[in-house]
Amino acid sequence: MRAVHDLSFTVEPGQVTGFLGPNGAGKTTTLRMALGLITPDAGSTTFDGVPYADLPSPLRRVGAVLETAFHPARTGRNHLRVYCRAAGLPIERADQVLDQVGLTAAAGRKAGNYSLGMRQRLGLATALLGDPDVLVLDEPANGLDPEGIQWLRGFLRHLAHDQGRTVLVSSHLLTEVEQTADRVVIVGAGRLVRQGSMAELRAGAGAGTVLVRSPEAPRLAEVLRGAGATVLSAEGQELTVGGSTTDDVGRHAFAAGVELHELRSNTSGLEEIYFRLTAGQEQYAAGSPAGGPGPDPAVAGAHAAQGGQS
Repeated sequence: MRAVHDLSFTVEPGQVTGFLGPNGAGKTTTLRMALGLITPDAGSTTFDGVPYADLPSPLRRVGAVLETAFHPARTGRNHLRVYCRAAGLPIERADQVLDQVGLTAAAGRKAGNYSLGMRQRLGLATALLGDPDVLVLDEPANGLDPEGIQWLRGFLRHLAHDQGRTVLVSSHLLTEVEQTADRVVIVGAGRLVRQGSMAELRAGAGAGTVLVRSPEAPRLAEVLRGAGATVLSAEGQELTVGGSTTDDVGRHAFAAGVELHELRSNTSGLEEIYFRLTAGQEQYAAGSPAGGPGPDPAVAGAHAAQGGQS
């Protein structure tokens, strides 16, 4: 069965890119191919034009967390020191990255006794050991509490925006991705479904209306229609307007001397856009709440991996 087919995208430095798709869409397979853990039938992934396997010092160039693996009897500090020795990195990096991810107080504890959230932080610390330019993270927020998720959001944005690093994050937490990512790549059944910034995704999905409330709603509706806007609904003092921005509506209302009590945009969130774009591409489909049959499961496709350059 094919997992990825003709998938190509670019991940830019200075940005957090969210990598989204239903279970079985090919996300983890794509990341494993990017890191040379799986060999595709065709295509390639490069980091500034160089395949991962050909990087002279991979950990200094790319930090990745696909699975959090550790010896349960080793302390968090010793786990990281083993990686430092293997990669020829200064041993001091272990304590430095433990501090970065907030695990200094638990550095001497056995990793086998860490909570799931602490293991995720330890995995992130491992990826940071080489102080890499690129981070590739698969579900890094799993197991984190709300405070930890908020910390991770700020940390990843700091790495990208303030330090100019390239950050690619695979996640099922759509609301969190919407608050963290600058760009989004959505895949389904092993193929690219859509990519772009949130603004571009909303525009491509035809999403976005303006809600306005005015004691002169009927007159405002006529003004807006005359300006080429589409009044989608008019109920009492409230109008829903398409084909315009809040700036447009406010400007036309001001020019016509119409009093406004409320003016706001009503744009679709990432979750709504995601489900609209990936409908029918789930690997597993549950039955309806009433016990009726659900939609047929989609068959994932693909043989070629053309991963994006960083």
